[in-house]
Amino acid sequence: MKNKNRFLGFLGLVLILSMILAACGGGEEAAPTEAPVAAAPTTAPVTAPAGEECGTGAPIIPGGDLEKAYAGEYTGTTVTMDGPFSSNDQVKFEDAVKDFETKTGINIDYIGGKGFEDNIGVKVDGGNPPDIADFPQPGLLDTQVRKGKVVDVSTFLPADYLAAQYKQGWLDMAKMEAPSGPITAGIWNRTNGKSLVWYNKKAFDAAGYTIPTTWDELMALTQQIADDGDTPWCIGIESGAATGWAMTDWIEEVMLRTTSPENYDKWTKGELKFDSPEVNNAIDNITKIWFDDAYVKGGRAAIATTNFGDAPKPMFEDPPKCWLHKQGNFITSFFPEGLTPEVDYDFFYLPGIDSQYGSPFLIAGDIYAMFNDRPEVRAVLEYFTRAESIKTWMEAGGAISPHNDQCLSWYGDPMEKKIAALIRDASTVRFDGSDLMPGAVGAGSFWKSMTAFVSGQIDQATALQEIDASWPK
Repeated sequence: MKNKNRFLGFLGLVLILSMILAACGGGEEAAPTEAPVAAAPTTAPVTAPAGEECGTGAPIIPGGDLEKAYAGEYTGTTVTMDGPFSSNDQVKFEDAVKDFETKTGINIDYIGGKGFEDNIGVKVDGGNPPDIADFPQPGLLDTQVRKGKVVDVSTFLPADYLAAQYKQGWLDMAKMEAPSGPITAGIWNRTNGKSLVWYNKKAFDAAGYTIPTTWDELMALTQQIADDGDTPWCIGIESGAATGWAMTDWIEEVMLRTTSPENYDKWTKGELKFDSPEVNNAIDNITKIWFDDAYVKGGRAAIATTNFGDAPKPMFEDPPKCWLHKQGNFITSFFPEGLTPEVDYDFFYLPGIDSQYGSPFLIAGDIYAMFNDRPEVRAVLEYFTRAESIKTWMEAGGAISPHNDQCLSWYGDPMEKKIAALIRDASTVRFDGSDLMPGAVGAGSFWKSMTAFVSGQIDQATALQEIDASWPK
């Protein structure tokens, strides 16, 4: 035993000597007198453990403000942020940024509230904007960009970094026209999906129906359900003062499936008229469903008077009174209580129409813009370009990430996980068109004239001409 201990001690001495020689470069160069500062743990590209479905993230920008923040250079600073989050959403947001605040010493002071859309313009025009504002309506942000009030984030977020973090469609949507020319007006942090068709899974499976993967198959399924003596679609667009917005979503969906993303962008900017062949064609595809009384519960006459939140409920009667409902992922909060996702209900992707336009996805979400250019504000905004910034929110439910470096395994809600995969794999993404248009159109004439058209008060040509006439000069 003594000999063994001596031998082990000898080996230990050899190992120690070897380590000393290695640290000194084999005796050729002295070791540094100070240990190097450890890099922030997130400087490496974001990757996932084996089996996780993650995109390819970008390293933290070398020498950038986020790297400096993790090194403690901005400890004790405060970044103010305003937006529409309130109640439970605000709690989830604040929980999501706690880890960042702890690691950097930066305090993110979120104001928030339902009056954001009305108040943000007053704050900016009064010279008292928040450092960062969360805009759920890019058209509202565009107003501030055109005034020259918004910081161009591409001045500190390189193009190759942004291209690694987002699909091109997201970057296209962030480009806006400032007095000095086009700028990157903000970054995307949270999204929700619209291109979804919901159905009663138990009844659907029991009937032997097949999920359609093309528009022709969707129309064939519609006819099959009608031939079986049932009503295929649950549709309602009543929403108080906002009646008609659900129709505008359908038009946006079909525009993305029948014309190019470039034309869609021109349309939302007023450069492609409503009374154009492209928009007329999109509406013609919709009315083949909406105006066939055999296809819609209550027929065409009931659409404008059926509340959008009540519209899907008949799917869950026994037997179902209608079978399909197109709506964003928020609609599940209007479903009857006690239903289990993927058991009692599910969704499929609203199929494409023209194959040359691939599989587009219509979204809504939050774009974060910067009004005050300070190092700690840049650090916070760079942090929001990374999926880790909403990881806990994704786990808790209520947030879908637009970032390439997200991991699908982070989602606590199986529905949101599937929607995130669809958005990630889409050929292009585009924001809700009415939210991109001037308020007088997107939340005004577009809703009003489409409602009048659906209810039969005016014809299609008159509706589209009315909307064109309302566009601000």
